[in-house]
Amino acid sequence: MKLSIIIRCFNEEKHIGRLLAGIMEQTVEDVEIILVDSGSTDATVSIASNFPVKVIQIKPQDFSFGYALNVGCEAATGDILLFASAHVYPLYNDWLELMLKSFEDEQVALVYGKQRGNDLNKYSEHQIFHKWFPEESTMNQPHPFCNNANCAIRRSLWIEQPYDEILTGLEDLDWAKKILAKGYRIAYQAEATIIHVHQEQWSDVFNRYRREAIALRLIQKNETFNFLTFLTLLWKNCLHDWQQALHDKVFLKEFFNIFLFRFNQFWGTYRGYKASYLMDNQVRERFYYPKGFVVKKESPKGRERRRIDYTDIHIPHQHVAK
Repeated sequence: MKLSIIIRCFNEEKHIGRLLAGIMEQTVEDVEIILVDSGSTDATVSIASNFPVKVIQIKPQDFSFGYALNVGCEAATGDILLFASAHVYPLYNDWLELMLKSFEDEQVALVYGKQRGNDLNKYSEHQIFHKWFPEESTMNQPHPFCNNANCAIRRSLWIEQPYDEILTGLEDLDWAKKILAKGYRIAYQAEATIIHVHQEQWSDVFNRYRREAIALRLIQKNETFNFLTFLTLLWKNCLHDWQQALHDKVFLKEFFNIFLFRFNQFWGTYRGYKASYLMDNQVRERFYYPKGFVVKKESPKGRERRRIDYTDIHIPHQHVAK
């Protein structure tokens, strides 16, 4: 199976070099890399030019998440299309190998992998990543949750069903929901780990969840997210995160940051969704409800894999384009 990697980007000079360097370290070597840039004004494209990357430019005013993906998919020649956010990077050299392996099952249409944050991510977002991306893999997930920051699909199925270009986000969830309805499977690969860097202001958190809630309202039209739901989820998730922070001995340091993150998350959702609860029980529970304490899992044994040491890799310098 030939693999094409599609990366959507806009002003990602801080991150794009590390992602591309990580791709170069993978055990899967024959990959096509397509960068869909929506008008970057920094050094993103300049840095990417140091790698074997095909750059496609789209106008900023034409951008939507679905449109950018469709442009990249149209240009791709691989049997499998893998999507990576421009501000992620792989932890291990077998990331692509693991993502491809699940497609040996012909009924699998989509595979998504684990995401974790680094020290730039908010404390509560680390809890979200542990909730959304558990330690156990599955080859037959019963609900359509997935995330295009670390996700792969069959190109043949994309041809039949392109991404919705109208949605303000969650085009991945929409695509997965439709493909499940056609009888295909969704797989989750817990070992295919990437670091997803979010360095956000509080307004960014609010706007991200507001935008996604608008999309969810379009995907699932007959449900509600009311003010009582906002208060309930704010309290439950703050309480969970405060308990985890006590467990991690960072309670005083993170107390107010936890409240601010969860407030902006759910206030953004409330404002974006207005009169909608969220999808079916499984997806709603994956998105919003907290999980138990985070438990560290040992690295898998019996298969050689190498953690990528980015300090030993030359990454082109980041500079601001004049």
